[in-house]
Amino acid sequence: MIQPTSIRLAVRAVILHEGRLLIVNAFPGMESDLWCAPGGGVERGTSLPENLAREVHEETGLRIAVGVPCLVNEFHDPESGFHQCDIYFRAEITGGTLRDDWRDPAEVVNRRRFVDRATLAGLRFKPDSLPRVAWDHGTADAPLYDPLEPILR
Repeated sequence: MIQPTSIRLAVRAVILHEGRLLIVNAFPGMESDLWCAPGGGVERGTSLPENLAREVHEETGLRIAVGVPCLVNEFHDPESGFHQCDIYFRAEITGGTLRDDWRDPAEVVNRRRFVDRATLAGLRFKPDSLPRVAWDHGTADAPLYDPLEPILR
């Protein structure tokens, strides 16, 4: 088995709107019921906030203003050697609306929605700390750190 030689870096947005959190299902063809915050891989030569704004727009059609970092999360796949580090930023919507007919150009995100904390608790999501960072962790607090956890599909 060929082991990856570097850690993949990604950015994600914690967007609370009217008390509800924006989440996406990023599995082509609805092959999983796992939800996460919108975002994705970082392109070299572009800042983390620029990458995040691009990813959120591609996945949701929304335009955002990127705020402060609030979480660093790592996950890996012991079988393949895949290892990813996600940096989560608080963000606010500055334009657009969620529409059912929006299509992610990469065809990865197939569903997007706003959920309250009780609804999120009834879904399968990652990382485990997402509700805490979204609703309990203040913007003035230092970012949280989630230790390495196994990947889920």
